[in-house]
Amino acid sequence: MIINKRLILSFVAPFMILISATGLIFRDNSRKIFYLPIGLMGIAIILEKGMSRQLDRKNILKKIKSYKKVK
Repeated sequence: MIINKRLILSFVAPFMILISATGLIFRDNSRKIFYLPIGLMGIAIILEKGMSRQLDRKNILKKIKSYKKVK
């Protein structure tokens, strides 16, 4: 069975947020700060992917509309 790399990588950002949340909940106060960067990176990855997807859709829609005007 072939495993798709994109499928595995799609679970990385939520897993990073999960690790960060569990670390912030279960660690003592002196070590909680180490889990913040991994959680912030997970959130940033998800937001960046969503924004780039939205921009790509807008660009494709603009191209489609420009082809309709030419005819």
